[in-house]
Amino acid sequence: MCPNRAALQRALDRGEQEGGSVEFKERLTRELHLADGRMESLAAQLRHRVLSGDGEATYVVGVTDDGGIAGIDHDDFSESMDVLSLLAEEAGAHIEDVQTWGITDGTVTTEGEAEGLVGVATIREGAMLDTDSEHIVVGTAGHVDHGKSTLVGSLVTGQSDDGEGGTRGFLDVQPHEVERGLSADLSYAVYGFDGEGPVRMDNPHRKTDRARVVEESDKLVSFVDTVGHEPWLRTTIRGLVGQKLDYGLLTVAADDGPTKTTREHLGVLLATELPTVVAITKTDAVTEERVAEVEREVERLLRDVDKTPLLVDRHGVDAAVEEISENVVPVLTTSAVTMDGLDDLDELFERLPKTTAQAGPFRMYIDRTYSVTGVGAVASGTIMSGEVEAGDELLLGPMADGAFREVEVRSIEMHYHRVDEAKAGRIVGIALKGVREEDIERGMVLLPADADPEPVREFEAEVVVLNHPTRIDDGYEPVVHLETVSEAATFHPEGGQLLPGDSGSTRIRFKFRPYLVEEGQRFVFREGQSKGVGTVTDVNPGEGDE
Repeated sequence: MCPNRAALQRALDRGEQEGGSVEFKERLTRELHLADGRMESLAAQLRHRVLSGDGEATYVVGVTDDGGIAGIDHDDFSESMDVLSLLAEEAGAHIEDVQTWGITDGTVTTEGEAEGLVGVATIREGAMLDTDSEHIVVGTAGHVDHGKSTLVGSLVTGQSDDGEGGTRGFLDVQPHEVERGLSADLSYAVYGFDGEGPVRMDNPHRKTDRARVVEESDKLVSFVDTVGHEPWLRTTIRGLVGQKLDYGLLTVAADDGPTKTTREHLGVLLATELPTVVAITKTDAVTEERVAEVEREVERLLRDVDKTPLLVDRHGVDAAVEEISENVVPVLTTSAVTMDGLDDLDELFERLPKTTAQAGPFRMYIDRTYSVTGVGAVASGTIMSGEVEAGDELLLGPMADGAFREVEVRSIEMHYHRVDEAKAGRIVGIALKGVREEDIERGMVLLPADADPEPVREFEAEVVVLNHPTRIDDGYEPVVHLETVSEAATFHPEGGQLLPGDSGSTRIRFKFRPYLVEEGQRFVFREGQSKGVGTVTDVNPGEGDE
């Protein structure tokens, strides 16, 4: 919801009263305001405003020089924000926040019906974030009510839980989730480390709090907090497969022990070869004997899938950092109420190295899309390889017909902090110029403008059937989860069928449209109670694209 008329009037009144740190602009254009000589003059003016405001200035765009409400159309407003960003960069500052109001005939109205916009941009001293800090991404999983979101909430805030899942509320993203105490979609959280220890958030709901953590940390840990309830297993798979994760964190409640969902989530984590940590939660709610019993259950569960458990309480964090791998799984005991074990998790995440950074050209599969007033379409995801900067020209696609579209990077944000560039492994939102938000879909990819991508409808893969009630026949139709793609596909196994526990080759065809698929990519497929994993072995561009 946009700020109301009273809030806009307060901004205008502040400008009239404070003068020195507030600037009114009706519109800024590249042609006029970035011309030789003019840009330097305006940057110097902006620098003066920032210094007059003790490191902060306010620019009100879409008003006359005397503060009268004018309003400018959406395209002009977007261009004005682009120009203001460049002027701020020239002056050694950055845009921290933008509020917007819809305007029709000089009156504040809803933006959807508005003829124009007025915006208030807060500009702060200092260049945008340097993204050279290390950044690991952790995907969480676990059965509903096993304390997954609560544990992450306590980690990123340093606050103990009230025993009722209070810190979980930092991660619930929909009103019905808060009401029911369940997470129904992916949530994101972040904390970090500087030279003196953890850098945490006071309130993760505040954008500025997340931005502060990003700004102050030498190393960042982002959590992709997935879904514990069985009906949303597809969303969990989306989180664990669709993000470029460095590690997995699986929670098992001490009062409940491993469940069917625990085994499901562990299977997805390990089948995708993700180094994983198991945290036994809620140890404050049971006896020491029960904790030891659940530890033994977890050990048996891991050994049953040919993994080696490493008890951190017994062997220490040093051993966990050294030994964690696709085959060795550290196991910790924790309580978000007493905070027991969270120091070990802090140390573990501070010391674990990044595992997924890839060299090569920029590539990002899109996980989410949204639209920001005055900015436009934003594509969010984890950068798989390379790096991207504001102003870069990229390709977006494939569209339904397999074509790619040229777009330009307007700006980049990481956990609500605006950055001038971002590298492999970062979860970012990229504002794109040249495309509408409704034209962007999950599963699309962003690539350099000089790339020559060849999307496909069909590919060959080696698959393993983890679970199936009977057999997989020719024409079997599960949902394939590959990177951020989640699409129905038909299987055509070599030899005509695959039985539970079998591995073998199969041709896979997306049912509705092409995607960018590359050899070596791993995926999960699921249909009802049937599940399996696979690796792309051969891509055949053009075949079956009629």
